[in-house]
Formats: sequence, structure tokens, C-alpha cells
Amino acid sequence: MKKFLVFCLSAILFATSAFAAGRDPVNIYETPKELPKRGIYHESGKKLSLSDFGGSFVLAVFWSRYCSPCLRELDNLNNFQNKVRDDGIRVVLISPDTEWNNIEEQKKLLKKYHAEDLEFFVDSDGKLASDFGIFTSPNTVLINREGKEIGRIRGSAEWDDPEVIEYIYKIKAEHG
Repeated sequence: MKKFLVFCLSAILFATSAFAAGRDPVNIYETPKELPKRGIYHESGKKLSLSDFGGSFVLAVFWSRYCSPCLRELDNLNNFQNKVRDDGIRVVLISPDTEWNNIEEQKKLLKKYHAEDLEFFVDSDGKLASDFGIFTSPNTVLINREGKEIGRIRGSAEWDDPEVIEYIYKIKAEHG
């Protein structure tokens, strides 16, 4: 069943470098992993860590303002968040702080790409991404309600596609 679900999501993902190279862009772990402890900064300036989101199923999307696939998926990622928000699924955007002069610049870009409902954070010098071993964008870390990493999705997705939404609900049901 798990292999079938992974296949379904793979079939509807955009062609990304990982996908084009023949590697499966979805990786769900057999055993959840501890999260790095490094903090990220909320748009309000408050420092948090990903483990602070316990109780929610989190999609932590590591992205860059210079990444075309990242920008293309912002609108449907925003739509996805609006569809699943009340079901305990939380989307957080994380980008390197070195890409921004100020918070208003980031808000303006998100508004331009119809993603103003997404919660955004900055990663100091990209250190959290490095702790995860993430060096390309977009890259989504899936975090269960217990604050453990359960898998990743490399590359872009049609987040608001009903099949993708259903797949994320199934991952949440199976892995918390």
C-alpha cells in the first residue's frame, strides 16, 4: 500500500532534478528521526525550533526566492494550506535569511505569488538546512505530531491537487 501511494504522488509531481534523474522524490522513513535543534526565526522575530510545532503534522518547506520551481509552487502551496489548515496540517516556509533585506521584502514577494497565507521563517545562514543535509530547493521535510521527521519530498508538487492532498492525509494517518 505504501509503495502504491508513493507511486501515485511521484506520478503527479513536477519534473524536478531528482525526478528527472530517476530518483523517487518521496522518501518515507521506516523509523522517525530526531529533528535538528537549531532555531529558525518567525516573521515576528521570535526564535523557534521545528520541535516547537508538536501537535501538528508539519510540512517544513525549504525554499529560495531564487528558485523558479519554488516560486511556481507558492500559489498552490498556499491553496493546499488553506484546504488542510483545520485538519492539523501546518505548512511553514523556511528560507535562508541571507536572501532578505527585511521581513517586508519577504511579505511582498509572497503576496506577489499569492502565498500571503503561508507562515514564513528564516534560517540563519542556511544552517538548519545544512543540519538536515538539504542543499537544493524546494525540499519538504515531513514532521509528525510528536516532532519527529518521518520523511521528505524533494522538488515541487502540485500541492492543491486532490490526489496530493489525499496522499498527505494518508501519510498523516499512518505516521502521525
